[in-house]
Amino acid sequence: MPVPHLSTALNGPILDLENRIINAMPTIEHWIRGKWREYTVPFYCSVDLRNSGFKLAPVDTNLFPGGFNNLNPDFIPLCVQAMMNAIDKICPDTHSLLLIPENHTRNIFYLQNIATLQNIMQRAGLYVRIGTLLPEVTTAIDIDLLDGQSIRLEPITRKDNQLSVANFEPCAVLLNNDLSTGIPEILQNLHQIVIPPLHAGWATRRKSNHFAAYDRIALEFANLIDIDPWLINPRFSSCGEINFHEKQGEECVAAAVDRILSVIRKKYQQYGVKEDPFVIVKADSGTYGMGIMTVKDGSEIYKLNRRQRNKMAVVKEGLQVSHVLVQEGVYTFETINQAVAEPVIYMIDRHVVGGFYRVHTGRGIDENLNAPGMHFVPLAFETTCLEPSASQSNFIPNRFYAYGVVARLALLAAALELQQTDTSEVELSTDQTPA
Repeated sequence: MPVPHLSTALNGPILDLENRIINAMPTIEHWIRGKWREYTVPFYCSVDLRNSGFKLAPVDTNLFPGGFNNLNPDFIPLCVQAMMNAIDKICPDTHSLLLIPENHTRNIFYLQNIATLQNIMQRAGLYVRIGTLLPEVTTAIDIDLLDGQSIRLEPITRKDNQLSVANFEPCAVLLNNDLSTGIPEILQNLHQIVIPPLHAGWATRRKSNHFAAYDRIALEFANLIDIDPWLINPRFSSCGEINFHEKQGEECVAAAVDRILSVIRKKYQQYGVKEDPFVIVKADSGTYGMGIMTVKDGSEIYKLNRRQRNKMAVVKEGLQVSHVLVQEGVYTFETINQAVAEPVIYMIDRHVVGGFYRVHTGRGIDENLNAPGMHFVPLAFETTCLEPSASQSNFIPNRFYAYGVVARLALLAAALELQQTDTSEVELSTDQTPA
C-alpha cells in the first residue's frame, strides 16, 4: 500500500530524537522486553500521538480500541499472529470467547470495527460470539454492514457467575465496551476471565493516573537513551470538584493552565520554538473526543460562554464532568493532502499491528482531531514501525519506528497504571509540573 503524502517539520530536535532512538534500537528493544517481565501487557491498546517536529508524545491511550476497521487489511495476518500470542498468555486453554461491544447499534462504523475484531480472533483459532448488554435485545439480531458483511448480536445470560449466549459457553469474555456508565451488575464477580479487567474501564480509570504512570516510564526511557524526557512527555495536572455549569473549580483549572504554560514557554525558549504554547483541558475520563478544549491563557477559563460550558460539562452517555486533565498541548505539523493529521498506533499484546492517520480538514494544528468530520487514512506500520532504515535520508521508516517506540512506552504506562489501580498501591501524584 503506498504511503500517503506526509508533511512534517524536518528541522529541530525531533530529528536528533529519531536518530537517538534508531541508534539505540538494540538497547531499547532489550529494555522493553525486560519491562514485560515486570508488568502484564494489556490485551490490546491504541495510542494517539502528536508529532510537532520538535516533540513526539502520546496524548491519549485507549484500552478498548474501536478502530480495527481502519487498519490496512493487508496486515490482518499480523493482527492474527499477535492475537494468538495474547490469547495463549491469558488463557492457553481458551477456544471460545464472548465479545461484548459498546451499545452502538446505530454506529455502523463502530460495528465494522467489531466485525473486524471478530474476524481476527476467528482466524486466530477461536470460536467467537457477540453478546450485547442492551436490555431491549431479547433475541439474536443481524445487522448488515456497509462492506457487505453482517454481524449477529445476541442477548447475554448469566448463570452461576458465568456469562453465555444461546448454546455457547465461552471460556473468557473480551470487552470492547469502555464501561463509561459504570460496571453493569451482570459483569461483576464473574468466575470467568474478563479482558481487559473491569478496572480498566472509565467507570474507575483516570487519564491523570495513566499520564502519571507514563511520566515514570518516560523518565526511565529518557535516561536510558540520554534525552530530555520533555521531548516525549506532555506536562499535565488534574483538577477535581469541577462543575462548568456552576463555575465551580475554575480557579484550579485556570491556575493549572498558567502553570503548565509557564513550563512550556521555558522549554520552547530552550529549543528555539517560535510557536505559541497551548494547553488542552479535557475530561479526566472518557473517550470520543468529548469535553475537550484548547486554551492559551488561564483567564479563558473564566470567560467561557454558555455553549462552551455545555460542551465541557457533559461527555459520552451524558455523564457529567467532575474531574479534568489539564495537559500540555502538542502541535501536530503532519498533514495529508493539506489536512491536519495525527498518527494512531494499534497494538495487540506487546506487538505493534498497524495504525492510521486521523485526519480533519476543519481543525487546526493546535486542536483536537477526534471530532465529527474526521476521517482515517490507513497505514501499514508492520515494517515501518519495527524496521528502521540505516539511511539518514530515509526519514519515513525512522519516524514510524519512533512512533512505534513511543506508543509502546504508553502501553507500558498502561500496564503500570493497571497494576497500581488493581493493587491499590501508593497513589501517584497527579501534578507533574514544578512548583
